[in-house]
Amino acid sequence: MTPDGVDARLDAVLVHGRLPVTPVVVEYDDGWPARFAEHRDRIAATLGERARLVEHIGSTSVPGLAAKDVVDIVVGVDDPDDEPAYLPDLVAAGYDLRVREPGHRALRETSGQRVNLHCYAPGDDEVAKYRLLRDHLRADPEARREYEATKRALAGREWPDMNHYAEAKGPAIRRLLRDAGWSPPS
Repeated sequence: MTPDGVDARLDAVLVHGRLPVTPVVVEYDDGWPARFAEHRDRIAATLGERARLVEHIGSTSVPGLAAKDVVDIVVGVDDPDDEPAYLPDLVAAGYDLRVREPGHRALRETSGQRVNLHCYAPGDDEVAKYRLLRDHLRADPEARREYEATKRALAGREWPDMNHYAEAKGPAIRRLLRDAGWSPPS
C-alpha cells in the first residue's frame, strides 16, 4: 500500500480492480469535441431528462491543450447512489461501471472510443471544480502551459492504475483551482 492510502481507497471503490497503465499525452486533437458531441447525444437519448447536465470536462475539453486521448464527460443525475434509476440504461448504451463511491460513479465506454463518464449530482462540488478548472485552462495560457508540463512530466511511465497518475497531478490541479478562485466549502 502507498503511504498516502491511495491503494486502499482504490481497492474499496474500483469495480474491476486496479489496472496498470502507462499514460501517453498527445497533442490536442480537433476531433475531441466531435467525440464528446457523439456521446452527449447518446447519453441524452439514453437518459432523457434524467441527465440533468452533460458536459465535456478534462483536458480534451480545452482547445490547444495536450492530453491523454480520453474524452471525459460529467453527467449530472439526481442521485448517483440510486443506480437503478440510470445505471442499467448507461450499461445497455455501451458503458461499463468502473468506480462506485458515495455520490460518484465512473464508467468507461466499451467499444474502444476512449470515453469516461463521471456521474455526480448536478450541484456536487466536484462538478463545480471540473467546470472551474476547465474554464480557467481555457482562459489562461500560462495555466495551460503549467498543467501540460505537469502531465508530460508524469506520462510515459507505468503507474499501478490511472488513478495513481491522477493523484500525482493533484498538487498542480489544486494550485490551478486556487488560482481560479476555488475555496473549499466550509
